[in-house]
Amino acid sequence: MTATHNEQGQPLGRELPDWHARPLPQGKVLEGCYCRLEPVDAGRHGDSLAQAYAAAGPGAWTYLPADPPSAPEEVKAWLQRLAASATERYYAIVDPASGQVLGSVALMRMDPANGVIEVGAVAYAPALRRTRAATETQYLLMRHIFDDLVYRRYEWKCNSLNQPSRAAALRLGFTFEGIFRQAAVQRGRSRDTAWFSVLDSEWPSLAQAFQAWLDPANFDADGRQIQSLETLRSGSTRTAAEM
Repeated sequence: MTATHNEQGQPLGRELPDWHARPLPQGKVLEGCYCRLEPVDAGRHGDSLAQAYAAAGPGAWTYLPADPPSAPEEVKAWLQRLAASATERYYAIVDPASGQVLGSVALMRMDPANGVIEVGAVAYAPALRRTRAATETQYLLMRHIFDDLVYRRYEWKCNSLNQPSRAAALRLGFTFEGIFRQAAVQRGRSRDTAWFSVLDSEWPSLAQAFQAWLDPANFDADGRQIQSLETLRSGSTRTAAEM
């Protein structure tokens, strides 16, 4: 029987006798039905990402630490630095039909010893926002982290004032854990940070909800969802007439 208390009668955490450090994400391309995530490459993605960042508009960067470079050559130099990073893995979000890059996202704050990793630096062009590809982007990353790399914890953090980001985290199945007050100084202003997470034990049921939502049968002839992701996560169902 696994001990739950030590000799002093103090409670102990769950034992992990087979635990070992997890591998870092490498250069794997993550293939989906509606998008493809490719590790950033300055030559392949630079021009398209410069266009995507320009289309996103200045409001897309308000709650991020800094604006990205704007000129194509500056974007390419920036992507070269990102591609060489040992602590972050940036992905270009590619439309499989057109080959156009519609945004980028990153895995960061990697802690392989404890099996913890964060998703962040989410930057979507308008053509990607509120689409099946946008949701699939997040599903592909979660699937890679939990199924391929077998991490224990997947984090989402954002400026506490960034209500769209907070709402997106909840829609995607992250659990709100609280606010870290005055956690950072960002762009010369105080930042409180909202923390969210998904655990490995929560992933199997969440994966089923993602798969059901992304299924083409979940969309009507006009492309409208029949079941919301929130509904599918809760295990309840509604007919199209009830939506």
